[in-house]
Amino acid sequence: MAVHALTGLSLVSLLSLGYLSWDSVKPDQMENEPFSDFKGRKPEFKPRQPPHIIFFMTDDQGFHDIGYHGSDIRTPTLDKLAAEGVKLENYYVQPICTPSRSQLITGRYQIHTGLQHSIIRPRQPNCLPLDQVTLPQKLREAGYATHMVGKWHLGFYKKECLPTRRGFDTYFGSLTGSVDYYTYESCDGPGQCGYDLHEGESVAWGRGGKYSTHLYTQRVRKILAAHDPHRPLFIFLSFQAVHTPLQPPKGYIYPYRGMGNVARRKYAAMVSIVDEAVHNVTYALRKYGFYQNSVIIFSTDNGGQPFMGGSNWPLRGRKGTYWEGGVRGLGFVHSPLLRRRRRVSRALVHITDWYPTLVALAGGNVSLSDGLDGHDVWPALSEGSESPRLEILHNIDPLHSRAKHGSWQAGFRIWDTAVQAAIRVGDWKLLTGDPGHGDWVPPQVLANFPGNWWNLERGAGPRNTVWLFNVTGDPYERHDLSSQRPDVVKELLARLAHHNRTAVAVRYPDNDPRASPDFNGGAWGPWVGDEERETEGNSLGGARHRTSWKKSKTKKKKKKCKICKLRSFFRKLNTRIMSNKI
Repeated sequence: MAVHALTGLSLVSLLSLGYLSWDSVKPDQMENEPFSDFKGRKPEFKPRQPPHIIFFMTDDQGFHDIGYHGSDIRTPTLDKLAAEGVKLENYYVQPICTPSRSQLITGRYQIHTGLQHSIIRPRQPNCLPLDQVTLPQKLREAGYATHMVGKWHLGFYKKECLPTRRGFDTYFGSLTGSVDYYTYESCDGPGQCGYDLHEGESVAWGRGGKYSTHLYTQRVRKILAAHDPHRPLFIFLSFQAVHTPLQPPKGYIYPYRGMGNVARRKYAAMVSIVDEAVHNVTYALRKYGFYQNSVIIFSTDNGGQPFMGGSNWPLRGRKGTYWEGGVRGLGFVHSPLLRRRRRVSRALVHITDWYPTLVALAGGNVSLSDGLDGHDVWPALSEGSESPRLEILHNIDPLHSRAKHGSWQAGFRIWDTAVQAAIRVGDWKLLTGDPGHGDWVPPQVLANFPGNWWNLERGAGPRNTVWLFNVTGDPYERHDLSSQRPDVVKELLARLAHHNRTAVAVRYPDNDPRASPDFNGGAWGPWVGDEERETEGNSLGGARHRTSWKKSKTKKKKKKCKICKLRSFFRKLNTRIMSNKI
């Protein structure tokens, strides 16, 4: 009864709000001309020239948090670009930050990079495996200039892990998973706070004070202004937004003042700023002669977090889960090069597919020896043909807490159902172990409800460790068919077992004390020297063997200057109350 009352209240509050005014957007942040008003200034179009590729990625933007999905958040630019391009309505990402980014940049599943558990945390000596050839490296081989702006979150403990060593000509942004939008301070637990804004391989001191979405947009526009449009260009703009902390400038909150949920109000304002940023970048593409030969891709990295203002309604689950709300992503492609535009695509697409798709567009080579899990889906996107992708391995995580009621017997002795795993094959989706919180959270549910309220619907009925859904006919995952279709369950369990045989050991080392910003001048950055020998941890996530920790620590302390100590002291003092969740 409580569930119905909660849902009813939330839906009534949603419907009563309607669409809000957009009139109070600050004019100084928007370009003066509409981005479509460039008649007579189009560059000469050369179809055989490799296209410019602009990839926008937002952080924690939920499935319901865009205008064309019926949201209460206004996104006029994104709506227009999507309407004139191809909306991806069967598009999948990963449920958290690092896995999505790793799969985008390598074209490989997590089980093939060792990153199948959680995220890379700031103090972990871990990063994207150095033997992986990355997407920007492939594009650079094809003659592209490659630039990254924004959030990295793929590890930085050694210089070899930095974006500029992984294929990007330039980098400007933050290396960790979450920073203050103005001060660029990042915390990894109490007393472990440091500055995190980098230019290339150096700390970009003195750049605090400007809102990160505006700062990153400004950098992209400078890149476009300085680049020759006749040379192919790849820009990866990885927004920090709309990840916590919720810190929009006050002027952007006003259009959403009627929202009862304060977290949703701030979150909506931050989405609006992203929409404005995409407008300004698109304007610059036209202004400087890139647009007519460009491919613009927009993607979220994972589902939204309802506790922090996001919404995946009407999908089940949230960020960090393998329910559709955690892995079905927002995405669209906008390009004059699309053969069939202004349509909705139901082709099955996964974030690993961008690697081979974009390399092929660039005229690069992708062979079977590359061991990619992604597929070239450009014909499906551009022409409307069928997707070559038939299945998606969402993940197999052997380090996640085992489900209490799972067993080999429950998995027909094919698969241990206590292990967290999820796979989609055709219309069918199978989950095992603990997929994460499986609530359906309507928009505008108050973020400060008691914690046990979130478990009311999920806790009803027996505790399962195997779920089966026809996600084409039941995208909201309301009807578990595992007991009715054991034949399908067995087939999908066999596919999990097949994929698991190709998995590499999990890379999830213990925190390294040397990573503390206190030992690095008050900033996050590489702390392991090139000459230091390391051995891999075991498959259960054991720590790496460190051969010279005491010597290295002493050396670091000796090199620190007095002004660095003073700067670190005040920075730590000012950020002690921060508790940004990564």
